Amino acid sequence: MNTVQELIPHRPPFLFVDEIVSESAESLVAKRTFRAEEDFYRGHYPGTPITPGVLLCEAVFQTAALFMARAAAQSGAQSAGVPLLTKIYEVRFRNPVYPGDTVLIEVKRKESMGGFTIMTGSMKCGDKRILNAEFSVAWKKPEGAVARTTS
Repeated sequence: MNTVQELIPHRPPFLFVDEIVSESAESLVAKRTFRAEEDFYRGHYPGTPITPGVLLCEAVFQTAALFMARAAAQSGAQSAGVPLLTKIYEVRFRNPVYPGDTVLIEVKRKESMGGFTIMTGSMKCGDKRILNAEFSVAWKKPEGAVARTTS
């Protein structure tokens, strides 16, 4: 299991972060390559596939979850749940992402208050800006979670 999957509960096919590139006390940078064989490309602009914006946002939010998990682990704080997105303030899309593109995703802590962490996120592909976002995250214990069984 890689570090990403040790820190957050997301799993393929809904895991949109491949690896952590760097981190500091206030930020984390991750990387993701969008593979041409991913199923969503079959239906999102067939013949001219682009990565859905909602999945680009999800990659940013998963990177924020990694940041939150790392911060909790480094502080010794035990979390009673998972980092969940609580509010999206703004997202601006600049350029599309195509199959085969590798993006760098950076999240930064803006401020923390009342159990919520307000963050900014950005995504780049090479020198091109892909998106900017501002959002908040909080540790929550998901209610009504169904236990998973394997057979």
